[in-house]
Amino acid sequence: MNRHAFLAGLHDVVRPRTYLETGVQIGQSLQLSRVPSIGIDPEFSITREIQADVQLARTSSDEFFARKDPLAHLPIPVVDLSFIDGMHLAEYALRDFLAVERFTTPASVVLFDDTLPLNVPMANRKRATTAWTGDVYKAAAALRELRPDLVVLDIDTTVTGTTLVLCPDASRDGVLDGYDDWLESAVTPDPQPVPQQILNRTNVVDPERVLASAGWSRLVQLRGSGSADAASIRAAFSDVLG
Repeated sequence: MNRHAFLAGLHDVVRPRTYLETGVQIGQSLQLSRVPSIGIDPEFSITREIQADVQLARTSSDEFFARKDPLAHLPIPVVDLSFIDGMHLAEYALRDFLAVERFTTPASVVLFDDTLPLNVPMANRKRATTAWTGDVYKAAAALRELRPDLVVLDIDTTVTGTTLVLCPDASRDGVLDGYDDWLESAVTPDPQPVPQQILNRTNVVDPERVLASAGWSRLVQLRGSGSADAASIRAAFSDVLG
């Protein structure tokens, strides 16, 4: 299953009220949305038919989220489903997550693209291959290390993998303790020292198994009742988390 098939599946099971993505490009992922949406990309060139009420922001995500009311286009100031597929550098991807998290509930769902490079050249910070992940995998690793409250699952999607994040916490207001130290160690010269477990996809989860989880219906129920919290979301996905 490729990233767009998995994202389409998430739209089905999450039943989001709102959607936001960074990295619109030609609109291949944005075309999956049927709800009020925001797409952020300084150089988008859409060739696909978009069937959602969408705001297209031709700007960087840093500039967009610095605005006074960045989600003014949406009917509610909440992002239920987000796809992070912007600049393929770890610090950009992590900043995108922290910015989006400010507008989430515990029942919101965030998906990173390009987190499982197949080889070391694919993970270079300077693009050297056709299929390119950059070092986005480091952003997922940072969340695992610095934010143990989150559920962070690497998904075995083709070709370059995705990472699903559950249980975001808007109360952190975009702050990540330890970010500066992480940034200093994360930004390193090419070639990147990619962990073997990433290259071998040692700890990945099958995308079909994730989409088949009974947790999604419970997530929607909890969101609707306003009673979602990290503990209830984790419990809902016990069939995936083990």
